[in-house]
Amino acid sequence: MRDVRSILADLDSGRLDVFAAEREIRACFFEDLGHSTLDHDRAARTGTSEIVYGAGKSPAQIDDIFNHMTARQNNVLITRVTPEKAAALKALAKGAIYHPVAHIVSYVAREPDRTTHAVAVVSAGTSDLSVCEEAAVSLEFFGNPVTRIYDVGVAGLHRLLARLPEIRAARVVIVVAGMEGALPSVVGGLVDKPVIAVPTSVGYGAAFGGIAALLGMLNSCASGVAVVNIDNGFGAAHLANRMNRL
Repeated sequence: MRDVRSILADLDSGRLDVFAAEREIRACFFEDLGHSTLDHDRAARTGTSEIVYGAGKSPAQIDDIFNHMTARQNNVLITRVTPEKAAALKALAKGAIYHPVAHIVSYVAREPDRTTHAVAVVSAGTSDLSVCEEAAVSLEFFGNPVTRIYDVGVAGLHRLLARLPEIRAARVVIVVAGMEGALPSVVGGLVDKPVIAVPTSVGYGAAFGGIAALLGMLNSCASGVAVVNIDNGFGAAHLANRMNRL
């Protein structure tokens, strides 16, 4: 795919007329596929290319998006892809990889710039694993080393304390928890790094599908704790990647 400068050179030389140049320049920034409009300029604006939210999209739509993104040699990350939907994707035959626990499809055309510092992903329980892996796989896709520390919730606090040196060694800490959502407050009181809290929908009835954990994290008495939406492992990873690259 051509850049704006080469299109303008063709316009200046007469190889393109004004209308053709306008169409090509517009395509450098976004592309209408009918079912979706791809934002090709997002990497230049924000540092990371557009990420595809797979929920609600058909396998055919995802394949079409994948083909148009890879035609420009873009890396592709598709979140919230069920195993059933992944089984129907033609993209997997073209080098894409399905991560079944994270429910993510990834494709790397160009290796990302690697960061030197790790991001720790800490979970309260094994039931939070899918959200943790959505965060961890996304972080690795962006080029971050990841330290996974799972199942160290407050019901057995000694498990967390045993892993504290690893957590403190990270540049940013993502803490994932359901139930009452207490773990980010505990971690926030033990480390000098930014903590990104991710409430999950794990828990019995009064957890209200993650609302109890969300409110608990928003009301954290520990300073330096930011909170993303319920089950939003990707959102936490995107923010952690930006912090880790400052």
